[in-house]
Amino acid sequence: MPIPGGEFLMGQEDGRDEERPVHRVNVAPFRLCRFQVTNAQFAEFRKFAFAGATLPVTSVNWFDAVAFCQWLSHEWALPVRLPTEAEWEFAARGGLEQKRFPWGDAPPELRDSYAARWRNGPEPVATSAPNGYGLFDMCENVHEWCTDWYDPGYYAISAADNPQGPPAGTRRSSRGGAWRHHIKIARCAARSSIPPDFRYADYGFRIAVG
Repeated sequence: MPIPGGEFLMGQEDGRDEERPVHRVNVAPFRLCRFQVTNAQFAEFRKFAFAGATLPVTSVNWFDAVAFCQWLSHEWALPVRLPTEAEWEFAARGGLEQKRFPWGDAPPELRDSYAARWRNGPEPVATSAPNGYGLFDMCENVHEWCTDWYDPGYYAISAADNPQGPPAGTRRSSRGGAWRHHIKIARCAARSSIPPDFRYADYGFRIAVG
């Protein structure tokens, strides 16, 4: 989906320490896949046994996700990559300024069938309604790898235009909620990270172009 780019307030003042300070960021236009990468799509790149073609691929580390992007770049003759944290948050907000979730400020527990969802694992992609940019499953289903190195204090020194994250680190950034958590849907501003070689059953990704 084409994401228009523009300025937005990144972070959340009443969120966790690593989400502050709230700062104005300008993101250039780019494209972001409407869906998390599925088992069937990832299997075209790397054969593996799976159950559920439309389930998001999981247990992929950051290097796996980057390798998939590089392969797809060659297949499509386009610059396929992971999104930056700033791009991801801008896209997740769907054009809503400083709202907690992609749909607004109403808590996740009020969404239809929330209590019955994600009992034993992720659900097929596009199970929920899309956000304002037409993106499905932003902030839910599985954590999504981003391209940035992670630094909890980065917002204090972040560039204003198209921030790329710190130049080095030990953990890679990820965004969004996941089926294994007590609260299944994350806030748009919520940040997370793990070492790039880790593979978890609630980690997946989606691709960006541009």
